Amino acid sequence: MSSWTKLDEDLGPERGDDDFLTDDEENQAHRNNYEPSEAETESEVGRPEGIAISAPNNNAWPQSYWQSIDMYTNVMTPPSLPSLTFMRSRGPSFSSLSSFVKGQQAPDDNSSQLSSKLLASEASLEKEGLAASSPPTLSAKNSVCELPPPKEHSCSFSQAVLNGINVLCGMGLITTPYAIKEGGWLSLILLALFGVICCYTGILLMRCLESCPGLRTYPDIGQAAFGSTGRLILSIILYLELYGACVEFLTMMGDNLAAIFPNTHIAFAGIHLQSHEIFAITATLVVLPTVWLQNLSLLSYLSVGGVGASILVAFLLLWVGAVNQVGFHHSGSALNLSGLSVTIGIYGFGYAGHSVFPNIYTSMRKPSQFPAVLLTCGAFCFFMYTGVAICGYLMFGDSVRSQFTLNMPEEFVASKIAVWTTIVNPMTKYALTITPVALSLEELFPVAWMGSHLASILTRTVLVLSTLVVALSFPFFGAVMALMGSLLAMLVAIIFPGVCYLILLKGRLTKSQITTCVFVIMLGVLCSIIGTYSSITKIAEQMD
Repeated sequence: MSSWTKLDEDLGPERGDDDFLTDDEENQAHRNNYEPSEAETESEVGRPEGIAISAPNNNAWPQSYWQSIDMYTNVMTPPSLPSLTFMRSRGPSFSSLSSFVKGQQAPDDNSSQLSSKLLASEASLEKEGLAASSPPTLSAKNSVCELPPPKEHSCSFSQAVLNGINVLCGMGLITTPYAIKEGGWLSLILLALFGVICCYTGILLMRCLESCPGLRTYPDIGQAAFGSTGRLILSIILYLELYGACVEFLTMMGDNLAAIFPNTHIAFAGIHLQSHEIFAITATLVVLPTVWLQNLSLLSYLSVGGVGASILVAFLLLWVGAVNQVGFHHSGSALNLSGLSVTIGIYGFGYAGHSVFPNIYTSMRKPSQFPAVLLTCGAFCFFMYTGVAICGYLMFGDSVRSQFTLNMPEEFVASKIAVWTTIVNPMTKYALTITPVALSLEELFPVAWMGSHLASILTRTVLVLSTLVVALSFPFFGAVMALMGSLLAMLVAIIFPGVCYLILLKGRLTKSQITTCVFVIMLGVLCSIIGTYSSITKIAEQMD
């Protein structure tokens, strides 16, 4: 410990090693070195006495959240050319720290001075024999999986927008025609309403982050508002949301492969597997090796195509309807109250990117532009969702399935491209989505297991296989998405941001701000209760 303290003293306030601290260690370091700007100092003048917000301690679980979730904000700015290396046994070493330190970007006028300090500190550490005993990186301590270092203040406005769209505009897109079928045409008003509310709550998260310079992630906000219990509960909800998305990935890939090869079946030793079950298993076997990758930077590159894939599938739907002359001839009902509650969950899921919003905010070169990023992403997704929902329902009417790609006529080339795009795209996202969950579990390993490649591979394998079991047990894509949207997304995207905002900025809010926030929270609670009950009921009906 004394040697690491010596390193901190050598580096001083100009040190550049923040990128490979855990999220909580970074929080503490940032708080200790933080010097408020003039604007921030002025904003604190009106803060009532007695309101103190402290940064999370550096021992709270999960410590891996910032670095693992930050992979989503690295989608448009991958850190370096990746290598296809699978997990292998390796001991923690200082070489990774050295390479990261040498790669840091320092201001031009201080670059030579900082480099000399870093090299001197490296030499002193190696001289004292600490080169392989006290690595500061999370991946060296807890896991054999190497994650891209978190990026602070490195993304431009356009990169932040693309990252936001890539998070928001995904699986929910192909379900929007089904949402109109369930709720009717007037349900599109809910789509717009949720878009506005989720932009508002995203801004609330930004203000929560600004309430204390040590806050970096959503769990940090939860801990600042509710203590360690709040951090624990919120983290579990966030990880369940990621886990559920992986279940939906397998269901989506299995259903679309079954649509291409509908007559596939296996009967062996009394076991009968239908096509969607066979291809769900096949999809699991395909994505499993990607979860074992030691360097996930490659998947960050591949998932850049997530935005393009969404746009392509939407364009192909329009092409099949207009050029291939399927036509837009169905009318439908204006409002269907019996299915409106399911629609609530689907629309809520479509805007639930709040688990990643704090990372996008932190990664921005100009964080003040974050509200504009939210509005741009929300507007883009609203027009995409609305366009696909209208086209899909006009084309297929009440026969539309929970994934409109399953309705597209097989004889058209555009349909084949759309289906294969829907199959391939989740394959690049599965590992990025499940890795934060895996890392959080690896933090709970006994000390003897830390850094064990075998334990890490077994954990990831069991985790992936468990998503397969859930996907096979509940192969109802639309109903499961509605459940996730009602139960998890409402909590993460609407309820918790408002509650944390009221607590963290207590005494600094106007009556109108408090009233608006309370109204949004009550609306979220109501939608969550109604939507969760209806989704569970629908799943139970489909299982009969």
